[in-house]
Amino acid sequence: MKLLRYGPKGQEKPGLLDAQGKIRDLSKVVADIGGDVLTDAGLARLRALDPASLPVVEGNPRIGPCVANIGKFVCIGLNYADHAAESNLPVPAEPVVFNKWTSAIVGPNDDVEIPRNSKKCDWEVELGVVIGKPAKYIDEANALDYVAGYCVINDVSEREWQIERTGTWDKGKGFDTFGPIGPWLVTRDEVANPQALDLWLEVDGHRYQNGNTKTMVFTVAKLVSYLSQCMSLQPGDVISTGTPPGVGMGVKPNPVFLKPGQTMRLGIQGLGEQTQKTYAAE
Repeated sequence: MKLLRYGPKGQEKPGLLDAQGKIRDLSKVVADIGGDVLTDAGLARLRALDPASLPVVEGNPRIGPCVANIGKFVCIGLNYADHAAESNLPVPAEPVVFNKWTSAIVGPNDDVEIPRNSKKCDWEVELGVVIGKPAKYIDEANALDYVAGYCVINDVSEREWQIERTGTWDKGKGFDTFGPIGPWLVTRDEVANPQALDLWLEVDGHRYQNGNTKTMVFTVAKLVSYLSQCMSLQPGDVISTGTPPGVGMGVKPNPVFLKPGQTMRLGIQGLGEQTQKTYAAE
């Protein structure tokens, strides 16, 4: 299934994308696409529905973040060896864990705000993993059983705040609008192998990132298991699993950073695409 949320910000309704690409309204079935719906039982209930019995959503509504009320937005850094190299940083021996604030979350096609005085705003296409049941101290061998589904994430990053200022990466990752998520949550059963997905990103039509999740340093299963050793994961939590090479700060000889008025397009095989325009913070 492809689950989504549509409508104005703060007023999103739950939806399902049918086989013909039409949005079907789920608001008579569930209140929203949150952790309570993303459990095995909740997804089984939705899977049993006949999409043709659900109302068609007409027009082209705004698409919101594909998960509501996200509890944790956990991110992984330097999870592709070639991205670590372009960042002039060593390949980590253990996952590099940081967070995005949930206030950074926006829809997949919402505008991205360039912060005041920012000169080093960057892009990162990433595979998002959505947790479907409580996970604590779980084994890697069973870790994917705790995944509800997958989605596209743009881990927008301000490199000066992330790298050049002292402290953790979080402050360079958590600006408002720095977490576009969606368009859909594609349930686990429709993704045969999360380690075999092409992902890409372009800015103003120029392709900067072309990668595949097969080159991850730590697999999705490893990451879910690892994180469950140091925190309890809950249904609706989101993990962003790192980016392949091609980020702006890695462009040689001169890095390239986002400016107001540009357009980012990005996508992952089978998970849909995002488009964001950038604008300057007031």
